[in-house]
Amino acid sequence: MRRQPGALEREVVAAIAAAGEELTTPQIHAALDRTSAYTTVMTTLTRLCDKGVLRRTPVGRTYRYGLVESTATMGAALTALQMRRLMEAHEDRSAVMSRFIGDLSAEDARLLTQLLIEATHVPQTGDPGAQA
Repeated sequence: MRRQPGALEREVVAAIAAAGEELTTPQIHAALDRTSAYTTVMTTLTRLCDKGVLRRTPVGRTYRYGLVESTATMGAALTALQMRRLMEAHEDRSAVMSRFIGDLSAEDARLLTQLLIEATHVPQTGDPGAQA
């Protein structure tokens, strides 16, 4: 039976999070259900590093893999990455964003507005949030 997209990535992240420390590829492979080939796990680890989800630390002739972020923020980081990739894949970004915003609930629209204000706010001289 074939896994759902992203399932192995989630399993790898969960295995590292459960260990509470950096793990080597053999340790991660052993922690999984063993239906994945060792080389598939290696490829998944490399991809997670490329996505910025995991960090890789050289140890002798191998690597130890650890989480870049806490597990609490990991789901949000992976979802944001998927959203970015979907946006980049569409030739009419304006139409996609317009549709996305139009489909938001009133509560989500308020949250998005607030987050955009916070992300784009440039403190002015005399502004209490200005950097010295």
